[in-house]
Amino acid sequence: MVSKLAFVPMRLGPLTLKNRFIKAATFEGVMPRGQVTDALVDFHTEVARGGAAMTTVAYCAISPGGRVHRDTVVLDNDRVPQLRRLTDAVHAAGALVCAQIGHAGLVANTLSNQTATLAPSTRLSAPAMGLVRAATPDQLEAVVDDFGAAARNAVEAGFDAIEIHMGHGYLLSSFFSPSLNKRRDSYGGDTTRRAELARRVAERVRRTAGPSVAITAKFNMDDGVRRGFWLTDSLPTARLLQSDGHLDALQLTGGSSLQNPMYYFRGDVPLDEFIASQPRAVGLGLRVIGRRMFRSYPFEEAFFLPLARQFRAALSMPLILLGGINRLDTVEGALAEGFEFVAMARALLRDPHLVNSFHRGAATEGLCVHCMKCMPTVYTGTHCVVRQYSSV
Repeated sequence: MVSKLAFVPMRLGPLTLKNRFIKAATFEGVMPRGQVTDALVDFHTEVARGGAAMTTVAYCAISPGGRVHRDTVVLDNDRVPQLRRLTDAVHAAGALVCAQIGHAGLVANTLSNQTATLAPSTRLSAPAMGLVRAATPDQLEAVVDDFGAAARNAVEAGFDAIEIHMGHGYLLSSFFSPSLNKRRDSYGGDTTRRAELARRVAERVRRTAGPSVAITAKFNMDDGVRRGFWLTDSLPTARLLQSDGHLDALQLTGGSSLQNPMYYFRGDVPLDEFIASQPRAVGLGLRVIGRRMFRSYPFEEAFFLPLARQFRAALSMPLILLGGINRLDTVEGALAEGFEFVAMARALLRDPHLVNSFHRGAATEGLCVHCMKCMPTVYTGTHCVVRQYSSV
């Protein structure tokens, strides 16, 4: 099959991507105490050599309190030289590189971080292992400043693009949610006020990063929970972000690491592997409540496409389609429908060289079997458990 669109270069803000394939943010699990390791550099240079136009480093916290846990990179001044080594290596391998930045909010493990986290409204959080207090206006001003500082450091470290994390129940995503955000000030209430923090962050990141860096956002279409952020809120919020003009593209996602993580993974729940990867006490708890925490959704190719079409119909800005993309004909179909790029995660864990295989005509479909057993490997270095038995 000769591709018509997938290997046609395309602009993303100030950048030109050599093809339409972006490696989606996947927590790499190889940053002990937030250090940039050889393993992290190797993870992304392999994707670059494999043909993707851009790879995304995930996840870079804007502050110590914004980490998911202690083994998360904080994009501070101290990390700039370490990350410059990574960006230089990716560029030498032929790809561009994006930094995903954000604040984990209710998803942060405060016990691991040894510091408090933030929420739009006071509530219990299982990842935080306790009560998280509503952020004060002064704390939210500091969050906006921290996003700006992280953007400045990303530019200094040589990143070509910055992806603002506005999904999956992280801090900005939680402010969008009518079920998590019960505030009565300028950051809560109707759809527009609940979008205020994210809009301010996007403006600050754009102003700080300048015109030479692409700015995108990972944006929830649907939280996958009752009374959560859904199309009736997410479509008008996306229109607000488009009208502000600070973002070069939206990468469309869904689900919540806090409340419904399998909604954005899909496939079998690897509960036994999760239990084995945890300390004994946590593993015992998962045996009791794991099936309620991890709902099962059957895998479908391009499972977010029906929702994403609503955004394509409503918006003129570039959109990046995400979610279970494993086939070249899926990519071609999405591009023909008007999506500018596709983002792939599991397919490139299974075979980082899949894009080159597509380009050569050596493959039309990836080898991923959607077993989801890669999920628990985030604690030891994210990888496909099947790949180690093949020559790929």
